[in-house]
Amino acid sequence: MYCQDDDRRGQHEHIKFDFLGYTFRPRRAKNRWGKYFVSFLPAISDKAANAIRETIREWRLAATRNNQTLEEIAGLVNPSVRGWVNYYGRFYRSALTPVLRHLERAMVKWAQRKYKRLRRHSINAAHWLGQVARRDPNLLVLWQIGFRPATGS
Repeated sequence: MYCQDDDRRGQHEHIKFDFLGYTFRPRRAKNRWGKYFVSFLPAISDKAANAIRETIREWRLAATRNNQTLEEIAGLVNPSVRGWVNYYGRFYRSALTPVLRHLERAMVKWAQRKYKRLRRHSINAAHWLGQVARRDPNLLVLWQIGFRPATGS
């Protein structure tokens, strides 16, 4: 395995590998003076990200949980999200963003199924969730770490 970065510029066939749910590969980083460079860093692997997305789909938020309140949904979602963020967010947290956006989209779909006035309006559902996030920012771990839907007006 060749750990390619700015100091090691050789060309090799294998420059990335997966280990413990992380993919180690060349990624952009910033030094202490704010200058960007390429370093060999870990981030969530594609396999782990797909497993998390599969877990979110298995929760079936929009399909079977529209009889539950947002607080009950938070009770189901928060422990898992907290664990994912603590483990996979340790290194290169921005690589976790697409996975957490998937959960946010699932929450929007839940709101659309839960409330009739939001049924065919995904943007309005996202704004409604954003207003709830602004009113109660500690309800979901997702919102506590800064992943909030659009707030609307």
